[in-house]
Amino acid sequence: MGMGMGEEEEEDRADFLQWLGPDTSAIVFTLLHHPADLARASAVSRSWRTFVIANQFSKIQCLRVCPEVSNFTSIEASSSGSDVKEDVGSSAAAGWENQKRDHRVYMHLSHSLLSHYNSRNCIIRCIGASSTDNFPEETIENTLEPIDHVEMSLSYWSSGGQRDPSFPECLIYMLHSDLCLIDEIKIQPFQAFFQYGSPIYSAQYVRFRMGYPKLPLCPEQLVSDENEGQLTADDNYTWTYASPEFPMLQENVAQSFKLPHAVVCIGGVVKIELLGRIQKQAIDGLYYVCVSHVQILGNPLSQELSVAPRENGVVLKYHPEPRRSIARCSDLGGEDGSSPSNWHNFATRIWQSGTGRGIGWNQALLSRLLFGPPLQLLEEDDDGDIS
Repeated sequence: MGMGMGEEEEEDRADFLQWLGPDTSAIVFTLLHHPADLARASAVSRSWRTFVIANQFSKIQCLRVCPEVSNFTSIEASSSGSDVKEDVGSSAAAGWENQKRDHRVYMHLSHSLLSHYNSRNCIIRCIGASSTDNFPEETIENTLEPIDHVEMSLSYWSSGGQRDPSFPECLIYMLHSDLCLIDEIKIQPFQAFFQYGSPIYSAQYVRFRMGYPKLPLCPEQLVSDENEGQLTADDNYTWTYASPEFPMLQENVAQSFKLPHAVVCIGGVVKIELLGRIQKQAIDGLYYVCVSHVQILGNPLSQELSVAPRENGVVLKYHPEPRRSIARCSDLGGEDGSSPSNWHNFATRIWQSGTGRGIGWNQALLSRLLFGPPLQLLEEDDDGDIS
């Protein structure tokens, strides 16, 4: 029997989510690798938007780019700097509001992770070193200087001497932002030209840890001319990432250590572990490790995103107005490390873009969804509903 005109129109209006079913539809949506594609898909209809939010596809995108995102145990969002509290009437309604909030924040995070910035040094302050031979002349703060000499004085950090060449050392730094995407670290060992043979005091291996402080970091606890720093012990931090060990060369050059993948430093703290000593100092027969310069290269993420430690993990916080991280208990000075967020302009372009026409249930729908030009988007009102 032939299909009537009314039946054909009804067939064209059929939602492919209903035709494919939830499992197959989820496979299709996980193929969307960019937040712009996911935003377009969620704007096609109310059912598509509900499907995207309920299945946490925005979080899946973030996890695909950076597995460290799994460390977030919950999300808190605020509006104009104050927490939003609404009477949603029922637990089901409250749960749906939380899902919409999480979707919005993870979309913001995924856009920030995938934005293309010029990689730069993300260090803003030194937290401290595990030991210092002559403080403050050989302080960790010297490693922030890009040259070996400052005002006719040598600029480097030196560990204390040890008889055991396997005794480790560490340098700990604070980054510009609570969330930084880090892909490379550069370390230049120090060469002592003033000693016989001009020895180079490099470590045998280096390893990197990234994480957040369990308590706020206050300026008086960080290394300064008067204070060596009090916060180098591991029990002050929760480390969310540990790199492989990299061999270090005995060369007086900035040695580049590329991470296996770009890593989100959750909490803005990086620990450089210097493992194994090579060079013994002739004057006292002890082994030392010395570093001239350190750079932690990557991109600070939007200042609208920050983190806060909780008893059961770490919370991802979203505040539409940029403000300094809650992990720092006062202004620590230095240049502003924020990366200006383009999210609101990005969202506006998404909701207003799209030159395609409505698509029915056919093969073209799948190819256009995954690879083709933008779909015709529906407008989203202030309450987040599709009209």
